[in-house]
Amino acid sequence: MISKAKIKLIKSLEQKKYRSAEGLFVAEGPKVIGELSKICRPVEVFEGEDATKASFLQHPQGMLALFPTSIFENIQPQSKLKLMLDGVQDPGNLGTIIRIADWFGIDHIYCSRETADVFNPKVVQATMGSLARVKVEYTDLSALLDSLPEDYPVYGTLLDGNNIYKEKLDDYGIIVMGNEGNGISDAIRQKVNRRLLIPSYPEDRPTAESLNVAIATAIVVAEFRRG
Repeated sequence: MISKAKIKLIKSLEQKKYRSAEGLFVAEGPKVIGELSKICRPVEVFEGEDATKASFLQHPQGMLALFPTSIFENIQPQSKLKLMLDGVQDPGNLGTIIRIADWFGIDHIYCSRETADVFNPKVVQATMGSLARVKVEYTDLSALLDSLPEDYPVYGTLLDGNNIYKEKLDDYGIIVMGNEGNGISDAIRQKVNRRLLIPSYPEDRPTAESLNVAIATAIVVAEFRRG
């Protein structure tokens, strides 16, 4: 039977400071745990009633595991196309974007330090196991972009961008997606050299103010894979 101390430890991992201190994060459900176990052995696994007692989910799935936060050391990115997230703060959006990246063969995502923590339990669950194939790296985005060759393609979706459906898209480069409310920050916007727009349809019709960032990411990445 799981101890009260162990439940307390697991529950503490909902907060980033404790995940950082312990070097652990929580994954739940056979699907997510099974995918993560392909690249990293879990530190501890709990099943049945023990998993239910420690679960973060409204509907526990009967299986919970602790994994090391060093999991990305086991992923060696290969894709020429990469994503960059500039202040994506909603855990569900981040997890969904990781899942989208996995589907479209993008295995490396650079995140600003303001972006939600990838090991947040809500992010981990939203990835549905794609965390096992997509390396997520937190870094200074401006410094990273400044280190690239001057002609390296840096794409971003902006209101003054060019219609994505009419643009020639490279098979390599970085695609920048911005914050849910404010879009791409001014500092990063200045470094975007390929400006894109997802137009509404028809263009002169009153419509929603913007698209959800995860949905926008899916649309953009799908266009790059159109071939």
